[in-house]
Amino acid sequence: MTAAAVGVVSIIDAVAADLRSRVLAGDLEPGRALAEVEVASMYEVARPTAKAAIENLVRERLLYRNAHKTARVVRLTPEDARDIYRSRALIEAEALRQLAKHRTVPSAAREANSEIASLKSASPRDIVDPDMRFHVSLVDALGSERTSRMYSMLASEVVLCMSQVQDASLLSVDLIVAEHEQILRFVEAGEADAAATLLAEHLGRARERLVGRLGGTPGPEAAAPSSAVDSAIPEY
Repeated sequence: MTAAAVGVVSIIDAVAADLRSRVLAGDLEPGRALAEVEVASMYEVARPTAKAAIENLVRERLLYRNAHKTARVVRLTPEDARDIYRSRALIEAEALRQLAKHRTVPSAAREANSEIASLKSASPRDIVDPDMRFHVSLVDALGSERTSRMYSMLASEVVLCMSQVQDASLLSVDLIVAEHEQILRFVEAGEADAAATLLAEHLGRARERLVGRLGGTPGPEAAAPSSAVDSAIPEY
């Protein structure tokens, strides 16, 4: 590969990264059109570069486009939220079961949860990055390149869901930290079923509260008490 080719790829990645951050931050609102000409002008890049960056985000499902149509920022539906959470739960639950067999608790998960705990007074959006790192570290701890790659295919959509949950303050930091910590305790104790069950509770609450935020009818998981804390969960 030539030096020029490497440069082109890095420009595409840089444009895609900035567009991604703007979508996840809500700066580019759902449904907004992103034409190639506009993106090229915005970043002062060639139109093919803009097109490639847009296609990267289409593959990540942060943008969508129909045939021969301008790409638009995705608008999550309640069905989308449920499918994203269901997909990630399948991978994460099995990861916890495998880790619990060997009582393996990744240090990266503990570090991420400690960071979340330190952000009680921060902007809710600041929690998204360490929260995602917590969950990614559990999957990556399996040491399976293919499993990690499958999970990474969901990453942008998962972060989009997390961002909307935090923007609406649907979950408290204390609750997130407590349930994360209890999941790790179960893994360390080799209690695979308990870890997977608490994960389902943890993700189910976020999922159904987001469903309500998106205009759907939330399931009972939205208001279910946490088995990881003694007090009831505050209403949202």
